[in-house]
Amino acid sequence: MNKLLIANRGEIACRIIRAAQSIGIPTVAVYSKADEDALHVKLADEARFVGGPQAKESYLNQEAVLFAAREVGANLIHPGYGFLAENAEFADRCARAGIVFVGPKPETILAMGDKHRARQMAVAAGVPVLPGSDKLSDDQEEIIAAGAKIGFPLLVKATAGGGGIGMRLVERSEDLIAAVTATSGLAVRAFGDGAVYCERYVRTARHVEVQVFGFGNGEAVHLFDRDCSVQRRHQKVIEEALAPGLSECTREEMARVSVNLAASCRYDGAGTIEFLYDAERQEFYFLEMNTRIQVEHGVTELVTGVDLVAAQIEHALGRDVASALSQSAIKASGHAVEARIYAENPSRKFFPSPGKITHLSVPHMAGVRVDTGLVSGATVPPFYDPMVMKVMALGQTRSDAIGLLSSALSQIEIGGIATNKDYLRAIITHPKFESAELSTSFLDAHHDELIAQATSSSEMAKA
Repeated sequence: MNKLLIANRGEIACRIIRAAQSIGIPTVAVYSKADEDALHVKLADEARFVGGPQAKESYLNQEAVLFAAREVGANLIHPGYGFLAENAEFADRCARAGIVFVGPKPETILAMGDKHRARQMAVAAGVPVLPGSDKLSDDQEEIIAAGAKIGFPLLVKATAGGGGIGMRLVERSEDLIAAVTATSGLAVRAFGDGAVYCERYVRTARHVEVQVFGFGNGEAVHLFDRDCSVQRRHQKVIEEALAPGLSECTREEMARVSVNLAASCRYDGAGTIEFLYDAERQEFYFLEMNTRIQVEHGVTELVTGVDLVAAQIEHALGRDVASALSQSAIKASGHAVEARIYAENPSRKFFPSPGKITHLSVPHMAGVRVDTGLVSGATVPPFYDPMVMKVMALGQTRSDAIGLLSSALSQIEIGGIATNKDYLRAIITHPKFESAELSTSFLDAHHDELIAQATSSSEMAKA
């Protein structure tokens, strides 16, 4: 009998459990000391304790997770996102233990996890890339020469890791050495790899990504695109599918090169190709490939009707998903928007707000989907990402979806902790957002008015 262990927690663990149950696969949850009473533990058919509250003691403890899998007889492990999701070593250890890792092969994770190597693979697959350097040496003259060749402003980026960690904007040549040193140092501490490179900076840019699914045999398909431009400190806040305002020519070309890249690396399962889109030039450039399911996968599921997580699991089991996921069978209908509710206080510089949720109520509305791993009485621990839930809305048009999402956010009740719920509503009802005037600097450009509106809404709700 097949049995799936989920090496994760929170809303994504619950999401995977429900997908597995929909196709008749028994599930096993793992949990830390901080998550003994968590929802994902209750939803799974079995559960195993893997360590202390700190992630390194539990969810990042490869030996404990693999021991739990062997103990319960699990023949599959789904890593979700975060934690061990893009860890090539863990994927390799699963394979050597005779356990199917629900995701791409270790060598693919390793190749795409190195941004510079991924960039080279993108070039080989015919994907446009921004002008940039090779990995920088320690020679200061070579660093200055590389910067001069690219031109300023530019970004200094770590080749390892993700989430924009360590990324630095450099406006002048005289600031380049310090930026390279700082980024390299942070990269060593965060990823154990201090390699960095430079890339041209696009001031007015959008973040657009394409969902792909590969079958491991040199064939792949796309499930259209998403816009994730509304970000704070390089972390996505609002996502939507399809990306608004793209010409059909651009959309089709972006999808085409994404499929080419996934096919060229014989990609297995669900993945995402991320692009920087220069709206002024109507040009796009490769950023990176995420070798896992994305937080924002739900908006793609809503517009296509495809259960990406169930497809991941079935593909990992060797079942034929290529027939159902043929390119001609994949259609997009309507528009979906997602907002991430976090336990954080926007009026206090988004300071985390862990604690007990004294009351939680979500509306049951047609076209609205809520993914969460929390219920009333649950605690948001201080040890992990403080996301409370993802709220998604599907409408016939973008305007319909925004209106439905705004209504859903206004009806959600979360007591006991501070959240960014009103801040999210301020974003999606902002005139510039409603007219799709998007860029990665959107939140910085409208910071004061968004905070003021969110604070006003919070105070009115308390009155």
